[in-house]
Order: sequence, then structure tokens, then C-alpha cells
Amino acid sequence: MNYVYISPHFPPNFYNFCVRLKEAGANVLGLADEHYDNLKPELKWSLKEYYRVKNMHSYEQLVSACGYFTHRYGKIDRIDSHNEYWLQTEAALRTDFNVFGVKNDTILDMKCKSRMKKKFIEAGVEVARGVLINRTQDAFDFIKEVGYPVVAKPDNGVGAADTYKIHNKEELEMFLNTRHQTVYIMEEFIVGKIFTFDGLVDKSGNLVFFTSHTYSDGIMEAVNDDSHVFYYSLRDIPKDLEEAGRNTLKVFGVKEKIFHFEFFRRQKDNKIVALEVNMRPPGGLTTDMFNFANDIDIYREWANVVLYNEFRTHYERKYHCCYIGRKNSKNYAYSHDAIMCEFGDNIAHHEQIFSVFSAALGDYGYLARAESLDKIKEIVHFAHQLK
Repeated sequence: MNYVYISPHFPPNFYNFCVRLKEAGANVLGLADEHYDNLKPELKWSLKEYYRVKNMHSYEQLVSACGYFTHRYGKIDRIDSHNEYWLQTEAALRTDFNVFGVKNDTILDMKCKSRMKKKFIEAGVEVARGVLINRTQDAFDFIKEVGYPVVAKPDNGVGAADTYKIHNKEELEMFLNTRHQTVYIMEEFIVGKIFTFDGLVDKSGNLVFFTSHTYSDGIMEAVNDDSHVFYYSLRDIPKDLEEAGRNTLKVFGVKEKIFHFEFFRRQKDNKIVALEVNMRPPGGLTTDMFNFANDIDIYREWANVVLYNEFRTHYERKYHCCYIGRKNSKNYAYSHDAIMCEFGDNIAHHEQIFSVFSAALGDYGYLARAESLDKIKEIVHFAHQLK
């Protein structure tokens, strides 16, 4: 199999996908703008060849790279990056090179939040009311209908970037008077807790692995309010959340993908309400959390699905695994050494967070695991306690 992996060096932990593909028997063909000498040694080892382009936003350069790979190695079997930013680029390349996977005809259903809503409704999942803001009056009419607060975000955007929570007329006018480079969607604000439905499907769309995480606060709040964030995996998945996740998978026709769906559990009635779908692995260190919570290697199992359509490991949700982020702007009561001394047996991993993610995830991250949720909360409280 010839697998073109776009931007294999970023996010930093995703080099593991390339390593496992190589071990499983694929020709991994790297494509990015990073200098080869700057790649991790493990990533260099995994690549059959690396093609560096000067500009990743030049589609012509990417087409030339894939043309070169085709000439040298034969037909390309897969093109992917596992990165939200490149989803439409991947779809275009798959379309032009007739490669298995999401193509131009369906990618906008998976990228545009307004189109996601229609698919969620098709799946029988309730959605937050929303409207595209094509003119100023659209915003005023919508707020008259639903009231404040509302959330405004790019209809086709990445993560929580350029997202606004609007509480009053002054904030609304500030938003409307700001020049935006893209179309925005405005939604009613749902009071509730975010739950994810994450997993892996095989070539036929069969769900071979799934899990769920819940957040202390939304990523939007972490970015806009400079709050810390923690989130943890569940050991037991609520039936209504699993049903919503499975039904969403069916209507989107997801195949051979790690996916990340987000839902609210609405506070006023405890019902599941759809937030958005992401047709790529969850961000940060969450794929590593899959591993620590279940004692598996999701990178290897994904490679087994890609090459052999097999998930070969039995898994159980043996632990809660929690991401705990700390920010340099906070004055913490306990040092890193104190955390490790007190809870070292529970800390599965810790590392400096890449700067582009730090506004959302903090500057330093810990992965803690424990069978008991009370233990997880004890570690979080200790790590986040301020002086």
C-alpha cells in the first residue's frame, strides 16, 4: 500500500501513525513543508520517501508531489493527514487521484456546521438552533427569537478559533462591526456539559473501537477566559450518547476513520444535543489517552484496520484517563516535582505543550489515570490549586 501522509510531523504525537503504518507493511510517503532534517528520527525511519513543498497552500505543488509519488511507486492507495486544517485539501487530492476516502462531493457536510446540523437531524439527534449570518439583520432576528447569550463561530472553521460568546447588544455590535474573513453561523447557547463520542471504524463503517470524554469547561471558554482545562475518559458510556454517536456515524457514512464527535448534555432536561463532528482524531494528547485508558496501541490498531481491515486487540475501559493542563500565567500552589511526588504512580505521561495549542490546552500537560473517578478529581484539584 502506498500511503501519502500530509504533514506527518504535526501535531507532534501523530508521527506514531506513520511508524505503525511502516511496521504494518505500508510504503509511507511524507508530504509537508518542514525541512527533512527537522523531522524526528522515528518519523524519518518510517518514511519510504519525503517530498518537501515550499508552500502547503499551493494546491499545484501538492498535486505535483502526488504525481511524483505515483510515477515512482504506482497508484496512491490513501491520502490523509488526520488534521482538521487539511481535510478539504485531502478530499480534493483524493478526488483528483481517485483515492479511497472522503472526496469533494461530501467533504462540506463534514466541515460546515450548518450542513452538519442537517445530518444530525437526519440521524435523529437534536441540534442547537442556528442561522448563517449573511447580513446584519439575520443576527438581530435570531437573537429576538432565542435571546442572549449566543455563540458565533465560523461555519467552516477549525477548533474554537475566532469563536465569540455574545451576552448583550454591545457585544453583538462589536462582533458585527468586526471584519470577518468567512461566513459565520450563530447558535443559541446551550447550558450543559460537553461529551465526546470518539472511535475508529473499519472499511465497511463498522465501529471497532469507541470511547467518550467529558470536559471541565469548553475549549472556547479555555481560550477566551484563559481558564485551565481538564477532561477525562468515561469507563461506562451512557446509552443515549452511544446511540447518538452510532446514528451519526451511519448518516455520515464514515469509513476507515478515527473520528471525534461532540455533544452537549443539556442541563435543563439532561438530553443529548449535537455540537459538531470532526472526521479526524481528537486533538492534543487524546489519542494517547485512548491507549492509557485501555492498555492498547490505537496507532497500531488503526494501521491494522487500514492495511488488513482488522482491529486485533481486545479492549476494556480499565481506567479513567484525564488530561490536566497547566498555564504559565497561573501561580500554582504545587510544583511539577510535588505533583510527581504525590501522584507519580498515576501520571502516565507529561510533556510541554506545543505553543499553537497552549491557549486551549495549557503550556504543560499531564495524563493521569486511575480506576476511580474520585482519584482523578483529587489529582486535578492538586494540580490546579492556586496560591
